Amino acid sequence: MSVTPLAAVPSARRPAPVFRGRIGRDARSGHYAVPHRYRLHLSTACPEGLSLAVGHSLLGLGASCPVTLLPPVPDCPGGGHAALRPLYEASAHHYTGPALAPVLSDDWSGRIVSTHTPEILRDLDRFRHDGRTRLYPAGLESVIEAVERMCAEGIEAAAQRAGRADAGPEERSAALDVLLDTLGRLERRLSEEEYLADGRLTAADIELWVSLVQLDTVHRCHLDAAAVHRIAGHRALWAYARRLAARPAFGRHLDLDGIARRHHGRCQGLEAAGAAVQILDWATHAADASDVPRR
Repeated sequence: MSVTPLAAVPSARRPAPVFRGRIGRDARSGHYAVPHRYRLHLSTACPEGLSLAVGHSLLGLGASCPVTLLPPVPDCPGGGHAALRPLYEASAHHYTGPALAPVLSDDWSGRIVSTHTPEILRDLDRFRHDGRTRLYPAGLESVIEAVERMCAEGIEAAAQRAGRADAGPEERSAALDVLLDTLGRLERRLSEEEYLADGRLTAADIELWVSLVQLDTVHRCHLDAAAVHRIAGHRALWAYARRLAARPAFGRHLDLDGIARRHHGRCQGLEAAGAAVQILDWATHAADASDVPRR
């Protein structure tokens, strides 16, 4: 599969994580891939936490790597969580920064392994394989990384710029063009394929699905109605988002109320007419996923 169209969007710059330990990558770290040792701490109202929750479910790690759910709205200054403070203080001497989520911790030592979501998901993928699910299949890493870049810069960052109240019309228009171009390329891919990479569900699909959730539940609120209608016109893309939302590993983790509370607690922008133009009925699709019996 050619990855040239997907690789055209430049990488997004994200804040450096505080901890970047790896499971099973460095023998000196002592972080071996063994069951019942590690724990995820996350909020599904946070896009990074939602990504990890979906990946964790797809990998079937509920019994071997438990999840501690955090409140949608952080309860400490700087976006931190009081429940994570003991882990941060045990892991870094005189730590004074915010206790941010998500976190992968080591229950044996009571310390943090990593706060870097992409590497956490990659390590969980190596943690256990049942022969059915592989989020990072061999040979598809470049495709997955290209989709990650598209989502970070072409969707997330572009949507934020397009909805900035303090930006001029030309800046907002240029950002909307980037967003629509990115959605258009993904639309063409998904008009012909069920999934983004090699016809199978991978981490690329988790990344895109979470970005589409954010686009419709958060970024849409700061766009005008005409822009939202243009975004909604990518029918194959939103049909794909709807299909994934109906799967238990995706839909059961949708905390729409939590996402709204987190957004209103953090956002200082102005609401625009697009807030009234919902693209998908996420609540219905999440309910459909909850009705699917567990196996």
